[in-house]
Amino acid sequence: MPLVEITKPAYDVEFFIAYATPQNFTGKAVYSRPGCYLHPDAAACLMKAIDLARALGLRFKVFDAFRPSEAQWVLWNHTPDPDFLADPRRGSPHSMGAAVDLTLIDGSGRELDMGTAFDEFTPRSHHGVLDISAEAHRNRAILLGLMTSAGWDFYRNEWWHYQLFSPRGRYDVLSDNVLPQSMMLTP
Repeated sequence: MPLVEITKPAYDVEFFIAYATPQNFTGKAVYSRPGCYLHPDAAACLMKAIDLARALGLRFKVFDAFRPSEAQWVLWNHTPDPDFLADPRRGSPHSMGAAVDLTLIDGSGRELDMGTAFDEFTPRSHHGVLDISAEAHRNRAILLGLMTSAGWDFYRNEWWHYQLFSPRGRYDVLSDNVLPQSMMLTP
């Protein structure tokens, strides 16, 4: 099944596809362009979450969605930490188009305080951590509530990561070649 491109205005979200920039934990761009794709099942859940957030005067900023399996290897080879990255031999929900990394933004486009930055690979990024502000706890709880109400599961170590339930075995791991235009940097 082809992936759905997540674009405006169909999806009322902002984008900062971090791996298309050097502003990510590797310090270099992994993607050649900032594409945002999801499996149709995940795209439908994202649309539900968008509608729920809109009712609260909030929107989403997407950091990553479909991550070609080649990109998962780049990330894993840089930082092989199974607490924060899926081993590509096992398959990442991102590489199935079944996961999205995002945060909440207010009406002016300002990111809500979540206590850590996206991709901060520390225990402070875990759900339920105690050493973040009350405001960050509240914002994480709102994000969690919106996403789980829209049909997403969460990953306990990353406040920004949401995926479809039990994606392994339900969705195929996909390579960059499934896209109409490559996202991967050529070596």
